[in-house]
Amino acid sequence: MNKKILTGILAGIMAFGSFGNFEVEAATRAEISAIQVKKSGNFKYWNKDSKTLAALKNYVKNITNKSSKNFIPVEDRIAVFDMDGTFICETAPYYFEWMLYLERALYDENFTPSEYDREYAKNIEEAIRVTKKFPKNVDVDEAQSQESVFAGMTPAEYERYVQNFMKKPVEGLTNLKWGEAFYLPMVEVIKYLQSNDFTVYVVSGSDRPAVRILACDLLKIKPNNVIGSDPKIISVNQDEDDGGNYVYKKDDYLVRGHLIEKNLKMNKVSVIAQEIGKQPVLGFGNSSGDTSMLNYTVYGNKYKSAAFFVICDDLERELGNAKKAESCVKLAKENGWHTISMRDDWKTIYGDNVKRN
Repeated sequence: MNKKILTGILAGIMAFGSFGNFEVEAATRAEISAIQVKKSGNFKYWNKDSKTLAALKNYVKNITNKSSKNFIPVEDRIAVFDMDGTFICETAPYYFEWMLYLERALYDENFTPSEYDREYAKNIEEAIRVTKKFPKNVDVDEAQSQESVFAGMTPAEYERYVQNFMKKPVEGLTNLKWGEAFYLPMVEVIKYLQSNDFTVYVVSGSDRPAVRILACDLLKIKPNNVIGSDPKIISVNQDEDDGGNYVYKKDDYLVRGHLIEKNLKMNKVSVIAQEIGKQPVLGFGNSSGDTSMLNYTVYGNKYKSAAFFVICDDLERELGNAKKAESCVKLAKENGWHTISMRDDWKTIYGDNVKRN
């Protein structure tokens, strides 16, 4: 075959693969990290007719235009994102950190939990897999037990543990590991905002060190731009001494302690004010636990602001729940947030090779 003709055919195939209705394999962490979206918004994983994407692009175009009355200076372009269910999977079968907790408390042959933590973890696993009925005050109590089973680990030991868990497959979806379970369209949103000089923060209810390990390198987010639930960090020799009195010594090193506070609901607003010191202009969430953060973003803001709510309504490519999705849409409408439909707005979620079992 003529070399020029062959080159033309290959170029055509590549062009079709890049811009046509192509098959997308489950993205690796390296591929997710490499996702780039230009300032103009050359989105690859969203449906072109998405009204929500159009609203986001129009907003960004407006507030980055120096001639617009809605122009926002770079230093005030703050976007906050919840994590679980907003840009990573939370349905297979539950939150990343909760499945990490169950692994440690129930299935780690090298660790013996307290009797309380073992029994509480069994109750959580039963609720996730069978009854769907969680104990009262479960968010805080689970977080306390979760930090308890990791207490005493050094930060490096914990990082290795999380990284090993990230290699495990999620449940209910094929060809997908926990460390790759990112919503590709939402990764694009983050990269798009970064291209338009936004500072992106993750404001999660999950363990802050775990969020940093899972997301920072992929999303090009600095560790100090991650806000989450914190374990107390203490010296190995500190015992019960108050940190205001204890003096760090030559043979000391840091270990994880117990939960300080669960970063949920109004607590998210409080830590945004404390750690960022500015009101966000864009907020992204997916559950009622994000209501305060999203409303704080849009109410009383001196700049034009907006909130976006991810709806897990895809019953074929994700483990969506129609009843819950309907409730979330209602919540978004009541509060004036834009909705992001996994089913209607996204060309793919994790890649077309990821399917429901």
